[in-house]
Amino acid sequence: MIISVIGLGLLGGSLALGIKAKRAGIQIIGVDNNAVNAEKALSLGIADKILPLGEAVKAADLVVLAIPVNAIAALVAPVLDLIPPHATLLDLGSTKEQICKEADKHPNRAQFVATHPIAGTEYSGPEAAFAALLEHKTMIICDREKSSATSLRVVEEICHLLDMPLRYMDAISHDLHLAYVSHLSHISSFALGITVLDKERDEKNIFDMAGSGFSSTVRLAKSSPQMWGPIFTQNKKNVSEALGSYIKQLQAFKDIIDAEDEEQSKQLMLKANDIRRILG
Repeated sequence: MIISVIGLGLLGGSLALGIKAKRAGIQIIGVDNNAVNAEKALSLGIADKILPLGEAVKAADLVVLAIPVNAIAALVAPVLDLIPPHATLLDLGSTKEQICKEADKHPNRAQFVATHPIAGTEYSGPEAAFAALLEHKTMIICDREKSSATSLRVVEEICHLLDMPLRYMDAISHDLHLAYVSHLSHISSFALGITVLDKERDEKNIFDMAGSGFSSTVRLAKSSPQMWGPIFTQNKKNVSEALGSYIKQLQAFKDIIDAEDEEQSKQLMLKANDIRRILG
């Protein structure tokens, strides 16, 4: 099987490494606009060779788009123009509605499977990739009824190979849910990082006094702006709604603290504690 991975960073690289670790005889063709990343991917064993986009797509049994979501939306149609009749295209984007709308216009739509692995770290680039990243992480497949049975089976078999549980939903619901459980948490982390950096001009004070709570909360602020900027833009309606709700909660905490209403503060925190029931 020949898999062409377009975008050799954390997700694309980890998918390639994970598949190669689980199954022999897989050839990975890499595509990356960044020549340095392409060379790193070769040296790290992520890709077996690097080819231009057109050659890589035409040679593949499976094509993976693992690039920022704005680039995925722009490339879906050109890749479907080039893809062999037997091959499958999947994307790993964190938004789905706009990408699916672009794919829906194409006569080869059935060869496309819209996916989103609920996996990642705050790091980026080929050197951040590792084979176990996707293991036991949920893979969301959107609008599966628009994919052919053959292409859907190819993607599902890859997920089973990587021990990834599957979840199915429509693209619109996906983007609404992810705005709250993923996109909002990244914005919160970016905002916290900026707040602390603006207040604590002396970086030594930050690192001397930062505890594990701050470190874990602000971890996502290390994430790639090149990846997350387009996500916020593509999902702006849902992200704005989520932010509005979050800002109301922050204002409620501020009002209670300003009023020194400790009992009400405790009640809000007890309400938040119910998250244990969901997350364990």
